[in-house]
Amino acid sequence: MTGVAFEEAVAARNVERVPLSHLSIELGHLYMEEFAGGMDSMRRHFRRVAPWAQSAARTVATKPGGNRPRISTCFLVDDYFSRFSTPREVIPMLVAAAEESGLVIDYLARESACAEADEVPLAKLVEQALVTDPVPGSNGIRPPVTETGWLCNGQRSPNTVAIPAMADKGWLPPMQNAANRHSIFVDVELWDLENGKRRWSCPFLAAVWQLIRLGLLRHNGEVVTTPWQVEELPDDWDKLPAVVQLNPRAAAFSAYRTFSVLGSRFLQVELAVRTILSQVSIDPIVLDQIFSRMRGEGMELPKELVDRIDYVFIGE
Repeated sequence: MTGVAFEEAVAARNVERVPLSHLSIELGHLYMEEFAGGMDSMRRHFRRVAPWAQSAARTVATKPGGNRPRISTCFLVDDYFSRFSTPREVIPMLVAAAEESGLVIDYLARESACAEADEVPLAKLVEQALVTDPVPGSNGIRPPVTETGWLCNGQRSPNTVAIPAMADKGWLPPMQNAANRHSIFVDVELWDLENGKRRWSCPFLAAVWQLIRLGLLRHNGEVVTTPWQVEELPDDWDKLPAVVQLNPRAAAFSAYRTFSVLGSRFLQVELAVRTILSQVSIDPIVLDQIFSRMRGEGMELPKELVDRIDYVFIGE
């Protein structure tokens, strides 16, 4: 047969591009206990955050041709594990407290949107993109992460009771894949069940949050969680868009790199986040888009996803 051209379906897919800033700075998370402290608690939070956020912004150099750095800020509110107050009450308080410390919150996001946004199951999409790190010499006895809800970065300590052939070897320690001299083994719970329904863990939702901020998630080729501006804040969190643009002059929500200023209690959570993200497979077309644009801007980015995510952890 002549005159017929064949093309891979992947190459023919139309994958939407997402606007990108150079840096996304996260100014914190708000949970019920912080909100219970009222305006004074929020003021204290932003006073601690401000010096670090301002320092992070200064790390973004002026781009070739004199173009100004594109930097956006964001803030995450927990409406997934607990519901408190209303957007109409919370958001103006956050904005006012941030402004007192010289900070502007460009975007506000709901944590529940990291599970599902605009009827798109974002957490499930990321779970389907997991390519678990294979253990050298493994025999496939471990059930898949989609069944257990647990993901790790190496070899768990074997259950010698369940494997009689190993009983005479005694206890064996867990072992990290690609350990640097000594293992730092991490085993992360991705979800549990509540009333027969999956409840995604804080680290897994935070991993989705990082992928959203990096502009790496697509659903059927379309961008997810496009920021919206709202004329009037609602009284119900479910009526608020997944990501709200509070500053009409803000640079793009997603960015080449992210920086987060978090309380020290989030250190273990973010270790789990990095463990998860190191095993997420990103659509190669999306990656090609990102790196092509990066080169067009005369920038260099680390190839490893987790190397584009930075933090500072501050005392509570």
